[in-house]
Amino acid sequence: MKAFLLAAGHGTRLRPLTDHTPKCLLPVCGVPLLELWLELCRLHAIDEVLINLHAHASAVGDYLIHHKNGVRIKIMEEPQLLGSAGTVWANRDWVSDAASFWIFYADVLTRANLTSMLRFHKSRELPATLGVNRVSEPSRCGVVTTGHDRILQSFVEKPKKPRSTLAFSGIMLATPQLLNFIPSDRPADFGFHVLPRLTGNAGVYEISEYLIDIGTKETYETAQKPWPGL
Repeated sequence: MKAFLLAAGHGTRLRPLTDHTPKCLLPVCGVPLLELWLELCRLHAIDEVLINLHAHASAVGDYLIHHKNGVRIKIMEEPQLLGSAGTVWANRDWVSDAASFWIFYADVLTRANLTSMLRFHKSRELPATLGVNRVSEPSRCGVVTTGHDRILQSFVEKPKKPRSTLAFSGIMLATPQLLNFIPSDRPADFGFHVLPRLTGNAGVYEISEYLIDIGTKETYETAQKPWPGL
């Protein structure tokens, strides 16, 4: 199975840690986040991963030469950032014949049971399934509402008045049908330009396992202490 691992951002909120190191190579308890992602993929039968890169791309390439775990890696360097959805669109041929494929945000640290989420996704037969988790400050996140049927009712990025404590986790499953929801403008972002258009066309799967967005220095420091490992 294939997965996009979105790692091209500058990591601005993590500076100065990312001044000379790409955020996907920042260590969590001594292990680079990228290595943790590739191991999670291996554990859940994801055998091909496309990693998009921009800032410090050569450092990631050098790392991957010396750290292999059996997962096949394809690197796409973006001279200009395409946005999370733009990257998927630019590489649509890579997944055009896939029944389903994963999309991961590389600055998420998690032990999510991806196999369980895949089972849920297959049972819904929808263009996408959003992994969500409960958060204490939803106004800082992309907020999801859903009903008892666990179908997406609404998605709002960083709302002033959140209607839910469920937030998009940065983990998503999709079929090639998702490509029909990506606009032509670039950069194109999932949170702002795609997920709001998926109302009624995406399942909502709540992740109960450990998950934290380490996009800021504060959350990165927090992740160093309770991380239980994979």
